[in-house]
Amino acid sequence: MRLDYIPDPPVFSSADDQAVLERVKQRRGEKGLIALDRALLHAPPVADGWNSFLGAIRTNTSLSTAVRETAICRVAVLNTAWYEWEAHSPILKSASDITEDHIAAVLKSPPHEVNDGIQTPALAAVLKYTDAMTTTVTVPDGVFVELKKYFNEREVVEITATIGAYNCVSRFLVALDVGERNGQEGPKEGGKE
Repeated sequence: MRLDYIPDPPVFSSADDQAVLERVKQRRGEKGLIALDRALLHAPPVADGWNSFLGAIRTNTSLSTAVRETAICRVAVLNTAWYEWEAHSPILKSASDITEDHIAAVLKSPPHEVNDGIQTPALAAVLKYTDAMTTTVTVPDGVFVELKKYFNEREVVEITATIGAYNCVSRFLVALDVGERNGQEGPKEGGKE
């Protein structure tokens, strides 16, 4: 990492900062603070907002795990955020309706193309939408129309917010080299450390 991580466990003299830490720890549960938290907690108010926003994206949308994690993992690939890939590809893999071919296609499809391994037309539409939002920001009308064929307005907003949020996450991770993954050519063999 380009900055030192805060100590684990962190020590804050401010009651407000300590309250932020407790909220972050509560969301993480038994696994405790991760490297991303130990970077963000240099700025407790930012960590607090991040924790609330990403918590809502991860746990309070109506999206299936397959849809949400396909988008998140694709953002990680496009932005070479391998720390993010290593955190989220196991979640994608855990979705009951996802195959290894799907995961490989999310990882290896060239930008703006969909390999055969993507399991459903709806997930292919999510992949194309993610590619457009991440690589060019502007979404072509045809890509948007295709997404709307499979998802209602609430889901489209949730998919869009998820892609936007994880573009923020990946850019933060890569800029600060959280998890020391910059320069890594691709995912580590076997996924997580």
